[in-house]
Amino acid sequence: MTVRGQRRKLVVIGNGMAGARVVEEILDRAPDAFDITMFGAEPYGNYNRILLSSVLGGAEAPTEIFMNPIGWYRDNGIRLHAGVKASRIDRRSRVVVGRRLRKDALAYTVDAADEDGAAEIEEPYDVVIIATGSRPFVPPVEGIEGAGAFLFRTIDDCARIADYARECRHAAVIGGGLLGLEAARGLLTHDVEVTVLEAAPQLMAAQLDAEAGKMLRKTIEGIGIRVMCGVMTRRVARSDEGVTHLEFTDGNRLETDMVVVSAGIRPITEVASASGLTVERGIVCDDRMQTSDPSVFALGECVEHRGQLYGLVEPIWEQARTLADVLSGVRPDAVYTGSKLGTKLKVMGVELASMGETAPASEDDEVIVYREPVNGIYKKLIVRDHRIAGAILLGDTAAADTLMQMYMAGIPAPERRADLLFGSPTGVGLLQAADLPDNAQICNCNGVSKSRIVEAIRNEACQSVGKVAAATKAGLGCGSCKSLVAQLLETCLGEVAFDPSEHYYVPGVPLEKSRLVAEIRNRGIKSVSEVFRQLAGGREDPDSKVGLASLLKTLWPDEYEDERDARFVNDRVHANIQKDGTFSVVPRIYGGVTTPDELMRIARVAVKYAVPMVKLTGGQRIDLLGIRREDLPGVWKDLGMPSGHAYTKAFRTCKSCVGTDFCRYGLGDSIALSQKIERRFQGVESPHKMKLATAGCPRNCSEAYVKDVGAVAIEGGRWELYVGGAAGGSVRKGDLLHTVDSHDEVLRFIGRFIQYYREHGKYLERTYGFVARIGIENLRKILVEDSLGVGRRLDADIRKAVDAYQDPWKEADAPAYAEQFSGPGLAHVLEVAENNG
Repeated sequence: MTVRGQRRKLVVIGNGMAGARVVEEILDRAPDAFDITMFGAEPYGNYNRILLSSVLGGAEAPTEIFMNPIGWYRDNGIRLHAGVKASRIDRRSRVVVGRRLRKDALAYTVDAADEDGAAEIEEPYDVVIIATGSRPFVPPVEGIEGAGAFLFRTIDDCARIADYARECRHAAVIGGGLLGLEAARGLLTHDVEVTVLEAAPQLMAAQLDAEAGKMLRKTIEGIGIRVMCGVMTRRVARSDEGVTHLEFTDGNRLETDMVVVSAGIRPITEVASASGLTVERGIVCDDRMQTSDPSVFALGECVEHRGQLYGLVEPIWEQARTLADVLSGVRPDAVYTGSKLGTKLKVMGVELASMGETAPASEDDEVIVYREPVNGIYKKLIVRDHRIAGAILLGDTAAADTLMQMYMAGIPAPERRADLLFGSPTGVGLLQAADLPDNAQICNCNGVSKSRIVEAIRNEACQSVGKVAAATKAGLGCGSCKSLVAQLLETCLGEVAFDPSEHYYVPGVPLEKSRLVAEIRNRGIKSVSEVFRQLAGGREDPDSKVGLASLLKTLWPDEYEDERDARFVNDRVHANIQKDGTFSVVPRIYGGVTTPDELMRIARVAVKYAVPMVKLTGGQRIDLLGIRREDLPGVWKDLGMPSGHAYTKAFRTCKSCVGTDFCRYGLGDSIALSQKIERRFQGVESPHKMKLATAGCPRNCSEAYVKDVGAVAIEGGRWELYVGGAAGGSVRKGDLLHTVDSHDEVLRFIGRFIQYYREHGKYLERTYGFVARIGIENLRKILVEDSLGVGRRLDADIRKAVDAYQDPWKEADAPAYAEQFSGPGLAHVLEVAENNG
């Protein structure tokens, strides 16, 4: 390893997705070439901004969207100045100058001095990379600054918006592009009526044509969001209490209590301008991502390359690969020549893919359109000179990956254009990986190129799809690129090797789930250690213990032999570890309905134990954050409420709207049903966490359509049951499993689905992946029509699991072992917390 002092000094300004990605690429190519220092204005590691709407909506905790937690920087020898904003590059002295930011309740403000009293922080450099990204565009609206108006760009923005929304009934989002719609989706979960305001005549004008925009608008309005297009906001009006309404340039107005601005982005270029670099719309870079100073490079949303600005992740990944090649010396002549723009995403649960042009340029362009308005499906192709010039897919994106690859690589279209949208009738794929150029991006989710995959196959002994994924991350996102990875394996090796370990339920036991379950049942194995002794040659694998414990509890709800070392720290102390080593306690609040007595108990506990934060969760509960491990038994005893299981792979919560008690739209008693569901299934373990919801009408205020299981009231006193929904990193509307007539039937079929998922789901497979893998038609036949004759057995087994439930907080009076809540165990907790950021 190179001595630290002999390394070149690399300073990266910006710790967002672009800055962290280029550092990852450099470390992959030349881990010992640089002494790396990074400046990040936010006091965190690097996180995925694409998932911020999920944080705002409560579907993901902020800690769940981090890509590089603090521990990653330490493990890779990177000096991270978190919460420090670089202000300029002193090119004469060759130092980057920064100032520490103070995080207050509303925004980041520059302190006169950092924590050590120094006015500025200086870091010497040989090479600088600027990756400052972009900031939200704030339109020229009178009164836009002040309380009740928010930008939507950071984790802290999410927290501020969520806190303010608690006291509001109406929210307006200025901006009908992707970011604005994602902000609107997040706000829906806070029980406010949301209106989206778009100045253009349609939504998402950059990605959709007028017809697709109209269809998307209809779908969004169908889930309860009001949309107003062609409106320009002139003024935010306020009273002493806060925002009262918006005034438009056409003289109309909209009553609202808060405003979220998400109307586009602008490059952050101040540090480049202050340093004397060439800046036009963005920081001007050449094909090597070099600025006007040979020692300073840049990438990402702050960059202008060949007159073009980019706001999507795929071009950023390409720029990162090029810059890493140049700086590491792997390919010093590498060049970035620009990107064709295309994206595949989900908006409000609606699948969408868009690439290239949205309208023909001349009469010579071929335009192929397929529309299915009833089902919200719209497909459009623009073919020019026998190649794809543009495409829009709305509601059905099955062909998106093939179209994207053909568009990016310029592969000729087949003579039968319909094959592009519906596949060849012969079943032969249109796209062959061998035909793609080496720089073609195979995995869009993680930005993995064909050349990187080929390198892993040829030089890193990756002979299966799973091993390629482990080495490159290709296929670890949506998984749609796995067929192309398999083609590359076949091209390079002549075959795709079968790797049985890819099918093991846990890595330490060489059996897939059905065989593992059969062996456990046949041998009567009821403890994790016994599984290792009988089925793994006595070799214990720490990474497999938690998964095996969950499986054994499912198989033997009354007889499972609990071993404490088979639990993660959260399950050992029945609370959720936080980044500073303290814990989060979430008592169960059935259906989001509590009592004055419970609220007073929670308040007394918060005061008695000096709880730093009391937060309302997205699941309609109350979270006590920052509790010390040794205080946990006392907290539980004083609360006297059941565990909310916010820390384990199990049934979590059943969110509810107000149903028929107060809402004028209510068709069914969603609160009563939600409470019945929570009381029935509380604490039931499963392959992954399960979040449920009940909605008293199809307006979907509780987001029942995008939960693991959702029950929605419809006309006639009936309930629709949806399964496999998701609103986090993956967004998926649940599939309709069955329509029933009573609460009892809802409970019965929910129970069947949960039990079947417990028995057949892979470990850490969410229900949205499980439902997609099994297929809703198959599930309907098995669970509703009872095609396999297992219905009664599933009912009995889930009842057995329910009957075996015991509130784990009752253990608080008698710790399972001496150091459960004190002693050296705390050091382990802090270590885990640091490693997880």
